[in-house]
Amino acid sequence: MSDPQRKDNIYAHWKCLAACTLVSMCPFQYGTDFGIIGGLQAMKGFLEVFGEKDPTSPIGYNIDYTRQQLIASLMILGAFISSIFGGPIAKYLGRKTSLWAACGLCYIANIVMMTTTSIGALYFARLLIGLANGMFLTFGQLYLQECAPAKYRGLVISLFQTWTSIGSLVGTVVDNFTVKLVGKQAYIVPLGIIYIIPGILTIGMLFIPESPRWYLLQNKPEKARKALHWLRPFPERVDAEIQGMQDAIEAERALSKSADVLDMFRNPVDRRRTYLACAAISLQAASGAMYMISYGTYFFEMAAVGSPFENACILTGVGVAAIMINSIVITRWGRRRFFLTTGMCLCGISQLIVAVVYDKLGAGTSTGKVIVGVSVVYLIGYNGMVASYAWLCGGEFPSQRLRSYTFGLATSVGFLGAWLATFTAPYFINSTALNWGPKYGYIWTPSCFIAALWTYFFLPETHGRTFEEIDEMFEAHVPARKFSKYQCVGSVAAAAAAARESEKEAHHGKVSHDEVVWSNEKAAAETAVAIS
Repeated sequence: MSDPQRKDNIYAHWKCLAACTLVSMCPFQYGTDFGIIGGLQAMKGFLEVFGEKDPTSPIGYNIDYTRQQLIASLMILGAFISSIFGGPIAKYLGRKTSLWAACGLCYIANIVMMTTTSIGALYFARLLIGLANGMFLTFGQLYLQECAPAKYRGLVISLFQTWTSIGSLVGTVVDNFTVKLVGKQAYIVPLGIIYIIPGILTIGMLFIPESPRWYLLQNKPEKARKALHWLRPFPERVDAEIQGMQDAIEAERALSKSADVLDMFRNPVDRRRTYLACAAISLQAASGAMYMISYGTYFFEMAAVGSPFENACILTGVGVAAIMINSIVITRWGRRRFFLTTGMCLCGISQLIVAVVYDKLGAGTSTGKVIVGVSVVYLIGYNGMVASYAWLCGGEFPSQRLRSYTFGLATSVGFLGAWLATFTAPYFINSTALNWGPKYGYIWTPSCFIAALWTYFFLPETHGRTFEEIDEMFEAHVPARKFSKYQCVGSVAAAAAAARESEKEAHHGKVSHDEVVWSNEKAAAETAVAIS
């Protein structure tokens, strides 16, 4: 038994938060890749192997925009492919096994990138590391969403995003120092840091449990109880929490005949949850962040803002600081709708200012200072307000029985948007194509404002809610604007109790199976109507 005087605070949950901190390192690879690859495309040592001579370029070399498109976007395409199959993979392999598989893919891809001089092999490795990154982001977040206590869910997801930014910063800083090296060493050294985090994850995951919710979905309640005992500081509360999870799962099963991929669209409640999860994660792509992240250093190089690698380091450092501050704010005042709406507006205004200044004044020192300064504001809006909350909402909206399917689909839709932005950006900004440079912001300004309006009117506020409470509000058809003030009364648990009672009667021959199904649906519907 636990000490009755023990406080339920962040220190009491140290084991769970330690496990979540380990798993939250998964996106370090994703961020590092963006930080490194963005710099390699402006690095002479890399361009000597995969680029071409260009006397008009500030460094004497450039890269064809088609190659630039594929090098950056194939990673995201790979992430899209692996995340779209996230549901079936997670159903059979679980969260930890899927992450171990991602570590293996990451190592193989990086070995190819470090050793090849063939552009075709480089493309293959970029696709392969994308598959790994998609698995890291999808299954890492599933684990965090399912294992963290409700009041610390925002904190661990914010930490997840922090590792993305830290990875970008590390990749950018290492690029800044190795750009001075001669030949292939300039880019091989940065690629070497990709080995570190998968090694830590591979060993560290041996000491933490699998997700209890996944065990329950696999009908393994004893393993779920054992895992939750490890994750929670108060043993006497574990049975109640397990029962709450089980009730919610049983209620959802009572309302639906199956839990397959098509169930995401079969009824209005699941369809709404799928749509919201996909739209929330897509806010990241709608912000236009991918071209700033993927091509930041190249963007600065071609815009002649001066010291492109140093400016990229400064911007990434600001992004890390913004998301770390957000980690504190998100736990105490985690208003998703407010931050997402404000963040998208900041991103839109920043992109508009950059585009207008460059359009009117052209390249030059004064223009460069404005671009760098406004880009800092953009990173504060994106990293501090959009990135964390978009993923957090996308993970909170899916139903429990369809979580891996819905979140996998939402992640893949987010990656698809990111891929489109990354693939098309070189055509707009590269001097060998349209050569818009910073004027590309004109494309993303309306996108940001439209996304801000959607967030304000349609995104439900789920701060501090358990998954069971979120299930109840969706089953009760609560409008998005009323989520924050809605008082939950346990309708999901009531539906589960009705389901169990009906099953008992069916077992004793008192009612038929069809009557059981009808009774379950009727009980859930009546409860939802009563609390609406």
